[in-house]
Amino acid sequence: MPVSTQSESVAAASPTLVTPSLLRDWPLPAPGGDKYSRGSVLVIGGARATPGAALLAGTAALRAGAGKLTLAVAESVAMQLGVALPECGAMGLPETADGSVTGEGLDRISSYLERADAILVGPGLDDPDLAEELLRALLEREGDGPGGSGSGGSGSGEGNAGGGPAVVLDAYALGGLVKLADRLDPWKGRLILTPNPKEAAVLLEREVEDLTADVAEIADKFQAVVSCQGYIARPSGGDAPEESELWKMTTGYGGLGTSGSGDVLAGAIAGLRARGTTSAQAACWGTHLHAAAADRLASRLGPLGFLARELADELPALMLELNT
Repeated sequence: MPVSTQSESVAAASPTLVTPSLLRDWPLPAPGGDKYSRGSVLVIGGARATPGAALLAGTAALRAGAGKLTLAVAESVAMQLGVALPECGAMGLPETADGSVTGEGLDRISSYLERADAILVGPGLDDPDLAEELLRALLEREGDGPGGSGSGGSGSGEGNAGGGPAVVLDAYALGGLVKLADRLDPWKGRLILTPNPKEAAVLLEREVEDLTADVAEIADKFQAVVSCQGYIARPSGGDAPEESELWKMTTGYGGLGTSGSGDVLAGAIAGLRARGTTSAQAACWGTHLHAAAADRLASRLGPLGFLARELADELPALMLELNT
């Protein structure tokens, strides 16, 4: 008789549907009295050729209610991004001659790593090998003990089960995980992945066959909360506060398949996580808000042609309607 894996067992169960009613019964943390109580987000990405991805992610984090934002990007574009988004701090990182961010120079942002409640890595990185080096450097820094970012988090980070900031990985940062799968212990309990189906295939090292089962498999493989195309999974078992292990969106429009949309999703999840949610709550809320924003834009502008940057502008009103 064949033995089923944990992820297969989770996938066999019907996912919990993420509806406005469910979210109203799963409220976000109270806003708090100042920006420090709403948490700090650090976005690491933004190569010279793709700085807009970091800008989109950072904007979404603030629109989701995060109190403070820092963009750590290629040094050749840091000043421009600081002007484009005056609400952020902008730090320049070492880059190659082609403008790709390297894994060197984390000492330049050490204080930001230590103070962050959520670190988002990936938006705008454009070299998979250098992205892997960056992840490796971040993990090694965590292993350095008290001086590492494992002591971090200045704001609300009650949900940081691993004792440090939440770590959200998107885009090219996801590809580096496969080679680092046996080194992820420092991020256990605080890792969130936001792959699209192609990136999910990279993480699985095979083609995606059944998205429901495959998202659950990725969650177990990397011990992370995963949001992929309307499905959210957390690792099986454990002592997570949520009863469910798999969720499914009930909203969302095809127009979400546009350049920069994934950066907005990752930024929204990071912003919510910085406010003190659990990783699963941040992923469910962020994915719903992202999809509902697309529905709202589609009703006003049409099913195609709305822009990723317009998604972020819809988030505050949507959160207000959900009584948060």
